[in-house]
Amino acid sequence: MNLSVLIPGIVGAICGALGWLLVGLYMARRQFVRTAKNAGRAVYFELAMNRMSVDVALEYGAFTPLGRSSFDRLLPELATWLEPEDLQTIVTAYMSHVGFGQLSSDSDLPTEVRRQALAGILGAQERALSLLRGRVFTDDEARRMDAAQSADTAGPEHDDRAKTGG
Repeated sequence: MNLSVLIPGIVGAICGALGWLLVGLYMARRQFVRTAKNAGRAVYFELAMNRMSVDVALEYGAFTPLGRSSFDRLLPELATWLEPEDLQTIVTAYMSHVGFGQLSSDSDLPTEVRRQALAGILGAQERALSLLRGRVFTDDEARRMDAAQSADTAGPEHDDRAKTGG
């Protein structure tokens, strides 16, 4: 066997194997980020629903249970993707559920104490939403979500004007 043929063949095989390894690692990383981003989106929408429940409790005194199934199921993906301080912000929003549950069952608390506690819980929800929104949605997606929400809150008369061009 001639070394002038064998050495380039070995070098080519090594370069090819390393190239495929790098491509595989790159593709696996992209899939991991996509999975983690989707987990963050699910948690974002769960937090948005919880935020509305806390807001209703603060404004009207009507308590509904807060959800946490997405968070419980997707915490491993979030924990490997988010920085510790970001993860702490999300976890704090969910830890506030304990206080929310206590507030909903304890009718002996003074109104001002209840309002301050709910305001703190609402703040934790809003901080978590803000953090996730910036991480899991592009600017264009966030703008489209805002536009859709504005159209939803405008009421039926807004839809009629849009259909007639007025």
